[in-house]
Amino acid sequence: MRKLTLIIIIVTIFISSTYNITFAQDDLKIWKEFVEAIKNDQITPDRIHTYDDLPKDMLLRWSKMFKEGKLWEQIQGTPEVYKVGDHIHYIVTFAKDNWKSTFCHTFLIEDSKWYFRHLENITIRLDKIPATPTSVFPDLPEEKKAWAREEGYWSEQVRLFNFLAKEKGKDFAYNWFKDGLGNGEGYLLCAKVWVPFYTAQKAFILYLCWEQANLRGNKVTLEKFDNDEAVVRMKPIYLQLYKQTAHLKAQISFEDYLRIFETIWQDRASKAEWNLDITYNGDECLFNFQRKK
Repeated sequence: MRKLTLIIIIVTIFISSTYNITFAQDDLKIWKEFVEAIKNDQITPDRIHTYDDLPKDMLLRWSKMFKEGKLWEQIQGTPEVYKVGDHIHYIVTFAKDNWKSTFCHTFLIEDSKWYFRHLENITIRLDKIPATPTSVFPDLPEEKKAWAREEGYWSEQVRLFNFLAKEKGKDFAYNWFKDGLGNGEGYLLCAKVWVPFYTAQKAFILYLCWEQANLRGNKVTLEKFDNDEAVVRMKPIYLQLYKQTAHLKAQISFEDYLRIFETIWQDRASKAEWNLDITYNGDECLFNFQRKK
């Protein structure tokens, strides 16, 4: 009797483990098909159904990068799989040399077909909260929180710009960004009172570097700093946002988006008695300040 019971237990365990393996393989079926489609240039616009009919170009670019970089060779471990309604999410970590990043790939399932729906580099692991009651919530690295803050803020500012441009015209909308505590005189005031060790002009340059690096999370390098000239190299999240977020492209042209950026910085520099020349190199910009005579 004991021998029969042991045989039944072993068979049960084998069937259960076989079912679990099959289930896991089924979960990864769409991911494997997606990777094969990437390899064979089959991720075309008709295979993409974005949220809210957002532009598809970001997902097409990712598909191209995925193939050109052979990212399937850089996948670390097995993708995490989450089924939610008619969506399936794959959280995939890529790693190579000193680079490591995690992306959530979302697919929509319709009529037994899958469509690439979204790609996201920020995933808040709120599936791992402690038992309630709790005041502890999983956090994100500082650079991702800076990105999230800037994305939320500038999405609202673009929405405001579009409203003002429609109601009052574009010139009025651009000028709107010269007002408020964060711009023009307000920005200079912060520099003067928070950095009281220098003249207002030099305090402005140093405050700019501190504010952009430590409050905004941008990469900033002060390359030159004297009484008559200052050079600041910066990689602002602002410029990266337009390139990497689909919803901004759907709301505003890059020309208008860039002009908002330049309107703000030209106003700030002018109020601090600097002439400003801005040059660009990809996502980087170089601020060359010359003291007004």
